Amino acid sequence: MAATQPDLETALDTLIAAGAVDEAPDGTLTTTEPFEKVLALYHDVYGAVSTEEFHTTVAELFGIDEDVVEQRIDDLDITRADVVAYLAAQSFLEVPVGQQLLAVMAELLVEITPSSPVPDELTELDDSSYESFLETNPDAVITVWRRFCDPCDAMKADLDDILERIPDGVAVAGVDGEATDSFCRTFAVDSAPTVLCFAAGELVENTSGRQSAAEIGHLLDRIY
Repeated sequence: MAATQPDLETALDTLIAAGAVDEAPDGTLTTTEPFEKVLALYHDVYGAVSTEEFHTTVAELFGIDEDVVEQRIDDLDITRADVVAYLAAQSFLEVPVGQQLLAVMAELLVEITPSSPVPDELTELDDSSYESFLETNPDAVITVWRRFCDPCDAMKADLDDILERIPDGVAVAGVDGEATDSFCRTFAVDSAPTVLCFAAGELVENTSGRQSAAEIGHLLDRIY
């Protein structure tokens, strides 16, 4: 008899019983503070690794040959957020569960946890929209953000001042560095925050780490 595939209800019930997820009377789901602390630890370790290290992690975690892991990641749409949620759930649960159930839990947790580190003031791009955005806005500044990122949070505190320094005619957007693997691979981004400056549709400069408003102003003055 074939093994029963784990379903979303089983995964959710397991997460709630373990104290990783709370369900409000109206059905709203939120991750708990204890689980968020574990999640933050795995974000620190795996959220900012290089693309090569991410591929190695996925290969080792799921027993995939490294020669084909990049294609498998694309085929299965595995993101850094998925891997971080998978490892955090595996660590948080007191009773071991199977790989398939953990994978379903990770899918749920990615949907439940706060959706994006990109500030509300910015247009958020994903892997399906950044190319058309750059076609429409050949002069653009795109910043890569990540959750649980202290330098990102520090830059967000200066965001109003930063936006005031963006020249007229230059579009501004942001991406979630944990959910835009294609964007990060294309432009060789492996840390956050990273500010990428495009002119005439081409990447002309990028800079990583927290940048003050004045530093970003000097960068923009050189390029635009």
